[in-house]
Amino acid sequence: MPAKRIIIKLSGEAMSGDKSQAIDPIKVREIAKEIKKAHDLGGLQIGVIVGGGNIWRGKTAQAMGMERSSADYMGMIATIMNALALQNALEELGLETRTMTSLNIPQVAEPYIRRKAISNLEKGRIVIFGGGTGNPYFSTDTTSALRAAEIGAEIILMAKNGTDGVYDKDPRKHKDAIKYETLTHHEVLDKNLQVMDSTAAALCKDNNIKIIVFDMNVEGNIKRAAASETIGTTIY
Repeated sequence: MPAKRIIIKLSGEAMSGDKSQAIDPIKVREIAKEIKKAHDLGGLQIGVIVGGGNIWRGKTAQAMGMERSSADYMGMIATIMNALALQNALEELGLETRTMTSLNIPQVAEPYIRRKAISNLEKGRIVIFGGGTGNPYFSTDTTSALRAAEIGAEIILMAKNGTDGVYDKDPRKHKDAIKYETLTHHEVLDKNLQVMDSTAAALCKDNNIKIIVFDMNVEGNIKRAAASETIGTTIY
């Protein structure tokens, strides 16, 4: 039976821990250990995408009056920094890992080539995709959907930083917010639920990619989601 291929989408903010520093080595090690638990299940080929919000945010660029394309390229570089930090933490745990980037930085990472990424996955390596899509105006959510479609991943695990699923409104602002157990891709787009940006949601819909949204800060949750346990919100 072929291994199940998955993408884990991590929040960049989660790598900053208590936010006293952009990348908290202790927090990165904790995340790496959680990914290892999923890897140790066996039968999985794992790709990982990390956001860059702990280092650089578009809102900061807007406040500075920066041109959007330049700001987005800075964000892509931030995701590569996070990818390298996570690669190091995973390798400390004895996991074979490759970082592949859509921006050409051969001194630090392999360039993203679809067939090579699939080959790395089939060899049991965890592949971390850095640099977004390589183009401005696209988020790391869209990168997750695009890479999942390209490599034939069955599911995206949307590991949120402190949010345990999808709600009808922001649960941090509204105590009466209702959590969805399941949703269709059409409902996500129709209700404008902000699970991910609309481009990413449409890509997942068109390519029948399942999404599980869950809180990555609960110990064991990445493993549970990878094992298809009932957790968070499932979108299909």
